[in-house]
Amino acid sequence: MDFNEVRRGYVKSSEKTIKIHISELKIGMFVSKLDRPWLETPFLMQGFVIESLDDIDAIAEYSQHVWIDAVREEWVPPEQRAVARGQSKKVSYINKVDTKAEHSAALQTYREARRITRTLLDDLRLGGVINSEQAKETVKDCVHSILRNSDALLWMSKIRSQDEYTAEHCLNVCILAIAFGRHLGMSEADLEKLGLCGLLHDVGKMKIDPEVLNKPSSLTEKEFSIMKAHSIHGRNLLMASPGIPNSTIDVAYSHHEKMDGTGYPRGLKSSGISELAKMIAIVDAYDAMTADRCYSPSIPSTEALKIIFKDRGTHFDDRLALEFIKSVGLYPPGTLVELVNGLVAIVFETNSKFRHLPKIIVVKNQDKPLAKNVLVDLADVEKQTLEKAFLIKRALKDGTFGVFIKDYREQGLALG
Repeated sequence: MDFNEVRRGYVKSSEKTIKIHISELKIGMFVSKLDRPWLETPFLMQGFVIESLDDIDAIAEYSQHVWIDAVREEWVPPEQRAVARGQSKKVSYINKVDTKAEHSAALQTYREARRITRTLLDDLRLGGVINSEQAKETVKDCVHSILRNSDALLWMSKIRSQDEYTAEHCLNVCILAIAFGRHLGMSEADLEKLGLCGLLHDVGKMKIDPEVLNKPSSLTEKEFSIMKAHSIHGRNLLMASPGIPNSTIDVAYSHHEKMDGTGYPRGLKSSGISELAKMIAIVDAYDAMTADRCYSPSIPSTEALKIIFKDRGTHFDDRLALEFIKSVGLYPPGTLVELVNGLVAIVFETNSKFRHLPKIIVVKNQDKPLAKNVLVDLADVEKQTLEKAFLIKRALKDGTFGVFIKDYREQGLALG
């Protein structure tokens, strides 16, 4: 039986039919049964081959689980067979411009994206719906910046304002997720899909009472139940917004689920959580831990990564957690660090070969600012042309020694 024959009509289910969650669907699979009657769906054929990601989105509108027959290669066009086997080729990316050149463009991208993110959340707070086209364009701009250079926009994501935590957190999760997806070799289209999930993952918080959302002390059991409802609010808000993909709705609903089933709101275990939700869960936790929140001070990125490493396999997907740690590296762009010689610096650009030896901007002695900012390449230590006293001693919280990343972003990069 060839591929076109399967497409034309109903095909009897094979003896190898298995039940799977919709998050596991791939192009080339033959769907033989849904978790609801066919007549309650718009599908014309009672059994069909998935030909595109749009087919998967369509199934997701009506079902949570489906039954599939074992994939037969003769059903699938040659160019799609690798995808059907789950072996889609990774995309290899290189920086198209250097970090300094991208910084100016990245700053404009970040400012505009932050403005639009505020607008999107304000619209929801006032009872409106998400402007899906505006959200998608914002994500595209972020993807284009990160594909040109993966460090510049990450540097901008270190800017924090506790008064605008939710908006900045949503945007930062978008940016970090895109960079993570780039590291994994995802296609540009999938990066846009992932970025939209990150941007809109916490929109449900717009329906939480501000007194609970911004409470500086510990939440009561009742208040915590109210807070946890943001994932359900997020799903409902996005379902009511035209043009929002099902994958984005699922992530808003599922990004607090955990691998061991102790998450919320449904207590799903690993097999019931989509790959995108698993990715956003990691990025969401990392960005939250490295930010000052009303109820918890920030911790250095190195400490946040240690927690993600410790909780892999229970809270976070094991493989994705390890890949995220590789993606972020010891000292991601925008990290404030103290050097062995006592100088204070900001990480400017990562070093793919020696992750502990990034390019840094030296901005201050612990006691006083320098006359000018100086760009130093710590890889020169490896070349023995720079003293080992310039090695990084430790990562610092933003604001340590009176150094705030936002001040240097707004000043621009005046490097000596």
